[in-house]
Amino acid sequence: MSFLDRIRSWWSKDEVARAEEEIGMTPTERDEAEEDYQGRKDDIFLREHNLGAEGNFERDSEPPHP
Repeated sequence: MSFLDRIRSWWSKDEVARAEEEIGMTPTERDEAEEDYQGRKDDIFLREHNLGAEGNFERDSEPPHP
């Protein structure tokens, strides 16, 4: 086994494990996994663009009415 083959096998180890896991999944479980992935992707986007819980709601709200 060459050095390049070792790197390739190490690099794709996660892909093989993920494929083996997906083989045993039902269509419902696959849909749930896709929803989880999309939710994590949205969370990361919001965190990176500071649109999450770090907003200043006090500054953005209307002043109290007397």
